[in-house]
Amino acid sequence: MKGSSQSGRVRIVTIGGALIFVASLITGGYAYAVPFGQPALLEHSARSIAIDVVLFVAFGLHHSLFARAGLKRRVRAWVGPDLDRSVYVWIASVLFAAMMWWWQPVAGTLWRASDAVGWLLALVQLGGAVLMIVAGRLADVGDLAGLRHTAAPVGATPPTPISRGPYGLVRHPLYLAFLLLVWPVQVMTGTRFLFAALFTAYVLVAIPLEERDLRRTFGAAYTEYARRVRARLVPGIY
Repeated sequence: MKGSSQSGRVRIVTIGGALIFVASLITGGYAYAVPFGQPALLEHSARSIAIDVVLFVAFGLHHSLFARAGLKRRVRAWVGPDLDRSVYVWIASVLFAAMMWWWQPVAGTLWRASDAVGWLLALVQLGGAVLMIVAGRLADVGDLAGLRHTAAPVGATPPTPISRGPYGLVRHPLYLAFLLLVWPVQVMTGTRFLFAALFTAYVLVAIPLEERDLRRTFGAAYTEYARRVRARLVPGIY
């Protein structure tokens, strides 16, 4: 009975985490598409920028620190191997939704695309959405949302990095997909620009840190993968 009760609690936490993960993505998508796209007044822009930077740093620090192997081990020792991913998903989802909800409008409009250019930008965004779906499926959406725990048991064959599909072109296609969603907008307001710029800066800082952990996880297999797939984010550029 005790084992069954524990299993039930784990299931509640994991399913709840997956639901809030989806809800946070919907919240973020709506915020960027609607309120972020509204032009803002010049009044209080400096204060708004300061608040937004603090919000993003809080989200980015959690997202980056909790992804580090050392902290992962500590969290796993505290909550158990069945819930470490769910705990991360819960906190990250709440922080992301809160950041998007409390994000302050920033004055200015950097560009407003014409009809033809607007359609082209929309197609690029659509490509980003498709890339996110494909790369997310290859990375195991269930694991990303905390529904499945994919840690290999002791003595199992060493894991290998994903190298199929978009992972055969760039090493971080999920980051690329997100950038393709936030940058090619028809109307780039100051609010959207600040978010897109902060996210881009975060990606450039986070990728080397993530790859350090990936090399520890996969060993020589990741070194070989990085040799074959030289582009981290954009082929021929980075």
